[in-house]
Amino acid sequence: MILAQELIGRIKDHFDLNLYETKVWLALLSKGVASVGEIASLSRVPRSRTYDVLESLEKKGFAIIRMGKPVKYLGVKPQMILERIKQDIRKSAEERVNDLSKLKDTEEFVKLNELYTQGINPVKKEDISTSLRGKSNISNFLREIIESAKKEVVICTNAEEIKSKLKLFSQTVLILQEAKIKIKMALSGDEKIIKELESKLSLKIKRIDIDSKFFIVDRKEVLFYISKSGNDIDDIAVWLNSEFFVESFASLFEKAIGEK
Repeated sequence: MILAQELIGRIKDHFDLNLYETKVWLALLSKGVASVGEIASLSRVPRSRTYDVLESLEKKGFAIIRMGKPVKYLGVKPQMILERIKQDIRKSAEERVNDLSKLKDTEEFVKLNELYTQGINPVKKEDISTSLRGKSNISNFLREIIESAKKEVVICTNAEEIKSKLKLFSQTVLILQEAKIKIKMALSGDEKIIKELESKLSLKIKRIDIDSKFFIVDRKEVLFYISKSGNDIDDIAVWLNSEFFVESFASLFEKAIGEK
């Protein structure tokens, strides 16, 4: 069994094994069924360590023992290992999400909110304008300001993005409509896609040739992208909370697209 050290290293990291475990598992996969001596020889792991490594792999589900004389081992199919790891990660993530969901009802979380809202110098939204980096951070912040809307939300982006996130935007539009909040949507891109979106969102959409992306909430807050790299880390947006500026910005935009 000859494999490049770089490949062995990548397999080790992917499956969260140590070096000896990786070498022994690969030896088992290449041999099919093998005795301890055969595995030690093929993997080049010291025979004195091979016993412990095989026991560890059996406990982790990477190897199966076949009783007999001599005792032999069978390597578990990689696809089965992968599916089990995925299930374990999914289960662990769900448990973590459940734990975090319960956190808001704890005394410590109440104290955290008290520190934020009642501290010596509590943070006031109206005192802040800031830049945001990263798709996830921007999306979370955008969701927060849209959910706080009282009268109107203006959405300006491209049709392909709305289409790619249709489920999310459908939920957002429905929540706003149920709250009787006016929605203005202006999209650049393919007119056919825009017509499809109008039907699916039950919303009148203005087609524009402006290649920009921003969101205006109640003519008081605006979040606009100054960089759209497509990379989750490198997206950059700026949020401004200035009624004077945002009112002027909204008026200029409406004039540009022919609305009052």
